[in-house]
Amino acid sequence: MDQEATLVIIKPDGLKKSLTGNILTRLSEAKLKIIGAKVVKVGNDLANTHYRHLKDKPFFKELIKYISGKLHGENRVMPLVYWGQAAIGKVRRIAGATNPEEADPISIRGAYGRILTTGLYENVVHASSDPDEAEREIKLWFNPEEIVYDLYPAKEEKSNNQNRRVWQ
Repeated sequence: MDQEATLVIIKPDGLKKSLTGNILTRLSEAKLKIIGAKVVKVGNDLANTHYRHLKDKPFFKELIKYISGKLHGENRVMPLVYWGQAAIGKVRRIAGATNPEEADPISIRGAYGRILTTGLYENVVHASSDPDEAEREIKLWFNPEEIVYDLYPAKEEKSNNQNRRVWQ
């Protein structure tokens, strides 16, 4: 199996409940490299673009409120790029099922997730589902220079008399 990259996002509830260390410790079991990490505020554009594939679902508006911190009064998330052998599958196994009640109790979502009375899964982390989604999500959340490895084609672009790298 080839080396691959995957996106993990520690969501607002994970940061508010100070679960970052616990989550990173669990993810370290996968023996993958972190090649990108930051803490960011999530605006509506970013939230809507990230979850665009769910826009027709009845829980979409609640999901946008969740990822943008409006449910927790904590508008920050921690996106990370993990790299290594079978990264997507390894991370998804450690993260557990999307529904916290169906997740293995020793998985991240099984241990820390919950379902709100509205039916929204408050599942602490996001993990890319496949290589195409991982690429789309990584390019959405990170600029080329924020990632240690050159994962995808990038080009030089001049902006305000400064050169910067952007995704092709």
